[in-house]
Amino acid sequence: MSDEVQNKIEDRQLQIGMVIFPGFTLQDLAGPQTAFGLHAKTHIIWKTMDPVPTDMGVTMNPTITIDEVPDDLDVLFVAGGGGTPEIMKDQEFLDFLARAGRTATYITAACTGSVLLAMAGLLVGYRAATYWPFYEPLIALGIEPSYERVCVDRNRITGGGVTAGIDFALEVIAELKGRDAAEFTQLVLEYDPQPTMNSGNPRSARPEIVAQITGLWGRTDEAVKVAKAHMARKAESTKLLPA
Repeated sequence: MSDEVQNKIEDRQLQIGMVIFPGFTLQDLAGPQTAFGLHAKTHIIWKTMDPVPTDMGVTMNPTITIDEVPDDLDVLFVAGGGGTPEIMKDQEFLDFLARAGRTATYITAACTGSVLLAMAGLLVGYRAATYWPFYEPLIALGIEPSYERVCVDRNRITGGGVTAGIDFALEVIAELKGRDAAEFTQLVLEYDPQPTMNSGNPRSARPEIVAQITGLWGRTDEAVKVAKAHMARKAESTKLLPA
C-alpha cells in the first residue's frame, strides 16, 4: 500500500463490512467487531434484516442487507462457524461475497470464513489460515494453507478459529491504522492472554483431547464434499469453454 493511500486511511473512519450467516459462531464476530468498533463504522451484513441464529443459540441483528453494502469497504470480513457447510452451497451468498470482494480494499476472514472466501473465488493465488479442523476443505478448494494464527498475504488477512479473531483484528488495525492504534486497541480490550492450560492448538493438546474435538466435527466431512463438488463443477465448466 502506498504512503498516500495509507495516510488517507489513517485519517478517517474505516468502513468495515462484517458478513454473518445462520449458524455462525458468535465469538468469530464479537471479538473482531469489538476491536474494529473502536476505529470504524461496522456493518453487520446478511440477506435480510431478520435476526440471524448463531451456532451458540443466541441471535445477531444485521444492520444492513447484502443489497445495501457500500462499494467502498475498507475491509470485507467473513465470520465462520458450524453453519459453514450449508452456506457453502448458497450461490446467492457466494455471489455476494465475490461482488463485494471486487471493490473492498482488504478481504479478510476468521475461522472457517476463509473457506467461504475460497468458495467465492477470493483466495485464488493466496495463502490462508482457518479453523484447524477445516484445513482439509480449504486445501480441497486449491488454497495454500497457512498454519499461522494470523496469515497476512498482501491484502488478504485470515485468522484461525474463534479466539484467534482478536489477534486477527489487531493485525488488520495495525495494517490500516498503524501499530499505535493496534496497541491502543489491545489495551482497551485488556487482551493479555494467560491460559491456565496448554491445549489451545492440536499441536500442543493431548491426542485424546484432539480426538474428542475431531469426533464432534462431522461438519468437516460435509465441507470437504461440498468443496470437492465445487471444484469438479468448476473443472467441468472450464472444459466446456470454447477453445
